[in-house]
Amino acid sequence: MFIAMNRFRIVPGGEADFIEIWKKRESRLDQVPGFKSFHLLQGAQTPEYTLFASHSVWESAAAFEAWTRSEAFRQAHAGAGGRRDLYLGPPQFEGFEAVL
Repeated sequence: MFIAMNRFRIVPGGEADFIEIWKKRESRLDQVPGFKSFHLLQGAQTPEYTLFASHSVWESAAAFEAWTRSEAFRQAHAGAGGRRDLYLGPPQFEGFEAVL
């Protein structure tokens, strides 16, 4: 199992807009071999930002990497970054292999 996460730092007051963008997004993940599940997580709030993380579970790192090279990936990310005013920098990717 492989878990792919992207951390986002969102400006205070932009949380609802950020969540709405994800609700309306056509991820196309359900069409991708090896995809298992997805969650958008809201984390700690500071005076500077609110932390969010996209969390997807895959059968393997190879399945995730194949998705990142697919047409479905390009289509799902076609409108990403349209509201740059919400983000404090680019997302930070983290990938994890399950060991237990």
